[in-house]
Amino acid sequence: MDKTVFKNILQILIILIFNNFLAQQVPEKLQKSMMVKDTIAKAANDTIKKKDTIVLPKESLEDVLRTKADSKRRDVPKKMIYLVQNAQVKYQDMQIDADYISIDEEKNIIFARGKLDSLGKVTELAKVDQAGKKYEVESFSYNTKTREAIAYNARTEESEGLIVAIKTKKYNDSVFVMRNAEFTTDKYYIDKKDSRPDYHLLASHIKMQKGKNSSTLIVGPAQMYIEDVPTPLVMPFAILPFSDKRSAGILIPSFGEREDVGFFLNGLGYYQPIGEHFDLKVLADIYTKGSWTLRPEMNYVKKYRYTGNFSADIGTTVRGIKGLDNYGKTGTYRIAWRHSQDTKANPFLTFSASVDVTSQTFYNNTVNNNYIMDQSVLRTQQNSTLTLTKRFLTLPVSITATGSYNQNFATGLADLRLPQMNIAINQFYLFKSKTGVRQGLLENITVNTGINLTNAVSTGEGELFTKAMWDKLQTGVKNNVALGTNTTIAKYFTFTLGANFDNALTTKTLTRFYDPVENVVVDKVNKKVAAYSTFNTSASLQTTLYGMLNFKKGGAVEAIRHMVMPSLSFSYAPDFGSPGFGYFRNYYDAAGALMPYSIFDNGIVGSPSAGEVGALGYSIANNIEMKIKSKSDSTGVKKIKIFESLNINGNYNFLAKSHPFSIITVNGQTSLFDSKLSINTSLAIEPYKILFIPGQNDGIRTEDFGSFSVQGFNVQMSYPLSSEIFAKKGEKKDYKKLYDKKGEIRNENYYFDNDNYAHFDQSWSLNVNASYQYTKGLLREGTRIASVGLDGNMKLTPYWNVTGSTHYDMITGKLAYTRIGFARDQRSFTINFNWVPFGQYKVYDFFIGIKANILSDALKYKDRSFTQPNAPF
Repeated sequence: MDKTVFKNILQILIILIFNNFLAQQVPEKLQKSMMVKDTIAKAANDTIKKKDTIVLPKESLEDVLRTKADSKRRDVPKKMIYLVQNAQVKYQDMQIDADYISIDEEKNIIFARGKLDSLGKVTELAKVDQAGKKYEVESFSYNTKTREAIAYNARTEESEGLIVAIKTKKYNDSVFVMRNAEFTTDKYYIDKKDSRPDYHLLASHIKMQKGKNSSTLIVGPAQMYIEDVPTPLVMPFAILPFSDKRSAGILIPSFGEREDVGFFLNGLGYYQPIGEHFDLKVLADIYTKGSWTLRPEMNYVKKYRYTGNFSADIGTTVRGIKGLDNYGKTGTYRIAWRHSQDTKANPFLTFSASVDVTSQTFYNNTVNNNYIMDQSVLRTQQNSTLTLTKRFLTLPVSITATGSYNQNFATGLADLRLPQMNIAINQFYLFKSKTGVRQGLLENITVNTGINLTNAVSTGEGELFTKAMWDKLQTGVKNNVALGTNTTIAKYFTFTLGANFDNALTTKTLTRFYDPVENVVVDKVNKKVAAYSTFNTSASLQTTLYGMLNFKKGGAVEAIRHMVMPSLSFSYAPDFGSPGFGYFRNYYDAAGALMPYSIFDNGIVGSPSAGEVGALGYSIANNIEMKIKSKSDSTGVKKIKIFESLNINGNYNFLAKSHPFSIITVNGQTSLFDSKLSINTSLAIEPYKILFIPGQNDGIRTEDFGSFSVQGFNVQMSYPLSSEIFAKKGEKKDYKKLYDKKGEIRNENYYFDNDNYAHFDQSWSLNVNASYQYTKGLLREGTRIASVGLDGNMKLTPYWNVTGSTHYDMITGKLAYTRIGFARDQRSFTINFNWVPFGQYKVYDFFIGIKANILSDALKYKDRSFTQPNAPF
């Protein structure tokens, strides 16, 4: 044999022996997948490269596969592993727990199945945990190589929702596709307290896409089921985002009927977040008689800087039947802006806005039922304000610029003040203290001063920013300097001195005259710059006195304490109505009498006072308490407030030419029955006799002193009642100890006695308020206003809540505004019904909404904006 041939045969035998050795050293699975490649050149050049290359493919298992079970069996020929009872497999970030698991080493398939009963039905689901995400399935197949999976009857929890799909296919860690799937947010079903959900969406196909911090369900045609009963609500598709971030969605309306405008859908709309700092909500109200409103609203926020909101309400209100006399069509609008600055953003420059501008008849013609429910329809005025404040680090000065717009719906006039500016100097002491402790009148003198600039006009809605408005505009500047000081005299008396100086400048003055042709008094406004200065001084002396009346031992009342705080004051102001000052003029009225008036009357800087004042004022403040014996108090004594305050005020003007005594006012405040009943009262007493001429309603105040008469009286009372007040201390029932049986599922808040009657806490609250007001003045007959109001709520059951409010006018004998509301917690739903049964705006409003926040992104019915990122339903 040729040596070359023998050498080649020997090399082949060595290779075969080496391959056989490798086959015995590596696992069978690896041996089969291993490939040996000789780098032999093509027959064309018939050469052998210097170096052979052996390529080993990547193993099918990228990590250690850990298993355990009560029973293990390995089928080597079939390359199968079987795990039975309490079986568990851990691989990478996945853990499978099941009653039965099989591992196909050749196909790289892990199969798991739940526990079966004697009939072959799964009674206990298999559990799969991958990267912290948990699933429950009847059966499950997972390919360790492709990481794809198929599950049958899988329960998948996402945020607040649960998906139960007949078949689920996992393409990768981010994409899941499901067929014949139920989606619900019923907490009882998710927690397995109930075998079926109270509602669910049944979809033929669902695709779930998972992101880094969120996931989204894309749902095909879906139908709503309530208690497994199909409803007509069918959605062609839905997108449900599972994220804490704001998401777009439809806003569900409420529906109902209003007597004046018909049936309605109220609050139908759409919510759309815009970037990181904005969101937009557009709502619409639609009525069957033709009324409508469009209500866009935008919220904005910048963290640690500011928050705000823009909103509008534009619409048309249609009442009556077209062609008849009762037909009416009214356009309405409302524009609002709220802006607030974070206090940490810039303490030296702050801006805030509270703007609310409406058409004159907006609240009388609104079709937004929210304004009826919160009683905004009873408003008589509307106020808007813009405020910009500048402070300084080194200067004791603050500058505040404001703009305001105040609407009066009763008169139809609006008061516009733009701009207004106030320059205030912080209070300071006029003299320094030599010792560091301020003593005496001089060292305690304080100075407060500032300058106010005002531009103001009172005009009608149609004259805003027209030439007529600019002609009425007034400009005024006012400066005030207030000096004050105090000291203690004889240890028990506080002595106070004060002085005020006012300086004012205005661009408009007044000329008043009587027009005999029209038989009216005419006020003519002159475009003329004028100024005035006034001053007044005051001094007061006050102290506190205590009195105690003790009773004999053994009685229920131990003592009564009376605290009196008397105060005497004297004030002086010259007569700025004298001709020497030039602030006042005279005109002749219809009877030919000479009537004085100030040229600054009706102006924006006020007017000086006429008549010299040298008045002695008196004030007596009282506080009366009583001590009684009490077994409920640890000290054995209980304090009862008879009068928290009882104040009497008045003055006597020594320099007055007539009526030196002022009207006497009495104000009182107290609370009774353990501070539950709150009482506030005021009384005005006229010390002079009022004379009435036959046939006239207006009286004349005579100089006859001592005929005291009531000119005004007011009392307001309120008393809160509740189940807690009436329950005795420590009487709260422990139903768990009293009754053996506790309800399940929906009845878990009930305890049942032997007769199967349910027991539960039935809390309620009721606030009773009453008011009475009598006003007489110089009229022959006074006017009276008296009403009683109720406002409360009651939980009929843990799931039923009733609210309501009403007012009864005791003068007219009629019920005023009344509202009744019902709320039902229907497990996954809330049902709300509000009703105004009578009055100008008779309306009922009905709404059903899903509680879970996850569906609030797709079907919203409450705000989920920057200020309420996780607002509950």
